[in-house]
Amino acid sequence: MSVEFIGYIGSHDASETRPPQGAPLDIAHVEAVARAHEAGGFDRALVAFHSTSPESILIAGHAASVTRKLGFMIAHRPGFTAPTLAARQLATLDHFSGGRIAVHIITGGSDAELAKDGDHLTKDERYARTSEYLDIVRQEWTSEQPFDYEGKYYSVKGAFGAIKPVQKPHIPIYFGGSSDAAIPVAGKHADIYALWGETQAQVREHVARVRAAAAKHGRQIRFSLSLRPVLAETEEAAWKRADEIVETTKALRQKAGLSLVDHAPPNAGSQRLLAAAAQGTRLDKRLWTGVAAVTGAAGNSTGLVGTPDQVAEAILDYYDLGVTTFLIRGFDPLNDAIGYGRDLIPRVRELVAARDATGLAKAS
Repeated sequence: MSVEFIGYIGSHDASETRPPQGAPLDIAHVEAVARAHEAGGFDRALVAFHSTSPESILIAGHAASVTRKLGFMIAHRPGFTAPTLAARQLATLDHFSGGRIAVHIITGGSDAELAKDGDHLTKDERYARTSEYLDIVRQEWTSEQPFDYEGKYYSVKGAFGAIKPVQKPHIPIYFGGSSDAAIPVAGKHADIYALWGETQAQVREHVARVRAAAAKHGRQIRFSLSLRPVLAETEEAAWKRADEIVETTKALRQKAGLSLVDHAPPNAGSQRLLAAAAQGTRLDKRLWTGVAAVTGAAGNSTGLVGTPDQVAEAILDYYDLGVTTFLIRGFDPLNDAIGYGRDLIPRVRELVAARDATGLAKAS
């Protein structure tokens, strides 16, 4: 099975080790990072969403205009745009981009963040709304006749999308969410379920759980894993760089008055990463939890550390567990993307091709 690589396009040059400077939207940075991902052989790039950030669909549209082959995974939060309109927006962009659009559904785990956009539903209610939202989006993309839909959160009469996606049967749906309310929705709707970089044992358990939820709907889905690879010419140098990243992250958080310990994140995905971090900084073959422990696992915050060959082999371990998509993002967004394209992605593709050719992939 082929392996997919997804990068990351931020609206400006920032990370845990790079404090944001200047305007929240740096067009030159968006363009440079998009082109670097395309040149580096990435399949897609994530455009993230936050309640205070520049709008993800518009950023993806501009990035698509300065690239030719790179796909985009647009983070999208259900509930703030009518599902019929969102479906047409994404289908329209799929045409402008030549079929390069995917949507990443992020329902949102933080009540405080959701309140910034005026959403005061509980987490369980938000996931129930997401399920209805995706029911309608999918029909808008695929129905050849006007349709009605009556749910608790949405009611539409005679809905119809005159524009259908270029991709058939529809635009790929990635889905994030690890809570008990999220898993059934993922099983019903996700084409690709996205995990953060957990231990192999956690991934094995999580994959089985989501597969069981999908089986209830007669569906099979794929899996994505998000990681922050730290590469160097030697293993010692790579771990030294990882330690420096942690120290820089600590210094910047302290300067900003942010906590380094006793985190209590509201979302289940961060809680799972912190549970891994509680086991140690270095887990499995080379899973690194240093930044997750310091930041409260705020998003994609665990990594694999080593030489490109070592990290590629560690990625293959997750491939053996059923993960076929890897979202990799660096702490130096532009230069790390260039390095991944040059040093890591080709090695992983070679290992996967060899593994598939010899039929050695483990049953997951």
